[in-house]
Parts: sequence; C-alpha cells; structure tokens
Amino acid sequence: MFDIYLNQRNDLLVVPRGFAIPAELGGNWKRKKRAVRSVSDVIHQDVQRRGYYRRRLISSRSKSAVKTTSRS
Repeated sequence: MFDIYLNQRNDLLVVPRGFAIPAELGGNWKRKKRAVRSVSDVIHQDVQRRGYYRRRLISSRSKSAVKTTSRS
C-alpha cells in the first residue's frame, strides 16, 4: 500500500503507507484520502530504491495543448 501526496505546484509524491514525507522534500504536501494498493513497476522500483517517488504532473494548460495538437 502506498500513500499519495500532492503539493501546490502539482507535484506527485508516492511513499509507502505509514512512512513520513522525506525531510529533503519539505513543502506543503496534502495527502489524498485513499491509499493505493498497486503502482506501476517504475514507481515501485523507485520507492524501493529511494524510499519515495516524485514527479511533476501535467498542468491543465499543458493538457489542453496536448488535446488540440493531437487532432489531425
């Protein structure tokens, strides 16, 4: 099981259930209400290696750009 956190800059943080947010990440993280049971192999390997997985989510502005450019 994994806890999922988001911050104000739309960064995603995945940590094992019950573990604290790493001190070097700091910031204002908000936990999502549900824990997830499974994650992708890439995320799982990163959590095992570093103790957490972090990445920036696509912003809403980027999503609309992807939708408009994908139409052919």
